[in-house]
Amino acid sequence: MKSYLEPATLLLIMLLTVVPAAAQLVDDAHRQQALQRYRAGQELLYSEQFEKAEQEFAAAIQLDPLLTLAHYGRGQASMALKRYSSAIQAFTKCREAYQTLFGMRQSDVVSMDRRADQEIRELQDTIAALQTGRVKGMGGSAGTVDSRVAQLEARIRDLRQLRQVGTGRFEPPAEVSLALGSAYYRSGSAADAEREWSAAIAANPKLGEAHNNLAVVYLQTGRANEAEEAIKNAKKAGFRVNPQLEKDIKKAKGS
Repeated sequence: MKSYLEPATLLLIMLLTVVPAAAQLVDDAHRQQALQRYRAGQELLYSEQFEKAEQEFAAAIQLDPLLTLAHYGRGQASMALKRYSSAIQAFTKCREAYQTLFGMRQSDVVSMDRRADQEIRELQDTIAALQTGRVKGMGGSAGTVDSRVAQLEARIRDLRQLRQVGTGRFEPPAEVSLALGSAYYRSGSAADAEREWSAAIAANPKLGEAHNNLAVVYLQTGRANEAEEAIKNAKKAGFRVNPQLEKDIKKAKGS
């Protein structure tokens, strides 16, 4: 099977807000310890020490089960290790943590916004470290660094968007759905990948990578016209499409 997808670092799922009875915020001491372990994991991730990174992210989650950054980082480490089932679990847990926090926000806006601001600052610090060369994007090239920065900026937008929503149904962050779709695709489940990438686009129609990835699935499942439309949307969003993918879509259409 041909693969046109960018290396992973991913139908809209509308879920009623349900907060597990056991869910609760950790105290400040555990929160700070969790963030320290997360930072260590992030540095290890970018230096391609994926096993150690996964361990640090797991330790951060143990300290603060609602630390979405750590769940996401654990998913990235699992993807790099080609442990796709583990990545699916990590990204799913990330989404569940977002959902839990969304539910908690209805009764404690101040605390939830404070947590969101903390996570935004962590992502901003990582962006600054990448841009100044203090840490390298995996692979180290300028293009890779730019790609990592774009992903981090998208996650910041997701966090800010969650802060702005009022009461109602929970909408999974676009970047989490994008990552989860990639994990499903790599595990061989194209149908689940399509569902998650469609969810990512529903949350953020300008997410070019999700359009591109859907084009791959459409082509592989005999939907050349839909693949062509998805490629147009990917380009419109500014995503750099693999030229071979475009050629294969035209060939499939007989044009």
